[in-house]
Amino acid sequence: MPHLDDVVAPDGTRIRWWDNGCVGRPGPDVVISNGLGASPAAWPWLGGDGHPSSGTPRAVTWHHRGLGGSERPADPERITIGDHVDDMFAVMDAAGIASAAVVGWSVGVAVAFEAARRAPERVSSLLVLGGVAGGGFRSGPSWAPEFLTRGISTASAWSLRLVGPPVAGLISLLPRSMDLGAATPLASLAPPPLQTLAEVAREFSHHDWTWFSQMVLAAGKEPPIPVDGVRVPTTVVAGEFDTMAPVEDMVALADAVPDARLVRVPGTHFVPLQFPDLLAAELDRLRSR
Repeated sequence: MPHLDDVVAPDGTRIRWWDNGCVGRPGPDVVISNGLGASPAAWPWLGGDGHPSSGTPRAVTWHHRGLGGSERPADPERITIGDHVDDMFAVMDAAGIASAAVVGWSVGVAVAFEAARRAPERVSSLLVLGGVAGGGFRSGPSWAPEFLTRGISTASAWSLRLVGPPVAGLISLLPRSMDLGAATPLASLAPPPLQTLAEVAREFSHHDWTWFSQMVLAAGKEPPIPVDGVRVPTTVVAGEFDTMAPVEDMVALADAVPDARLVRVPGTHFVPLQFPDLLAAELDRLRSR
């Protein structure tokens, strides 16, 4: 069964990590390099719903520094991509995982590529979606000039300190009977993606929004991570309507990684919630590669 545990990162920060409990299943273990502040509930096809199926591989992930039960670092500047990679390797060590297939989402894409660059022996394959390999971020329509989309991103990150609390208040009103796995008539009527979204949104609403804003801004300052030297099998999944990771950027990322497979889907930034079956199939395809 899924469980939580703690591990201490190299800089002394206590990190809370999650294991879906599927130890000993065939195939490579999976490490979820999650979107910033996202919870394991976003990945029900990897056992995030608490009911791993017989074919589910072992999967682990962690809560980012200062979020979801993980401790804030003593040095508030220790929230770089490199620090997140340190946390990922600490979790892998605690779980007894020498090498894994890494699934990266949003900011977690940069973490996944930096991990593969720094220690390729620990990353057997990459499945990345909704994010690029550092170099800042931009949001907005794909036709808008880059200086404008990057400005929108920075302003949006700052605004989280103001809009986050009232939005969190509204989210808290969602009935728990909508959560995935809830044994209620409402849960049986709601489609699984809506149930998952309700659970993820409620967990997300508990964040300290000033700290979360600081984390987002730090990620936006990261320099590009070289990906042309990546030699592990890689699949890039691009959402056609993703305004946080425009499809053009995802296509460029796939072109830059040697022999990467590009999959375009009619989705938004929340591909893990919209296309879980497709992602599971792409992970299986990566194993064969």
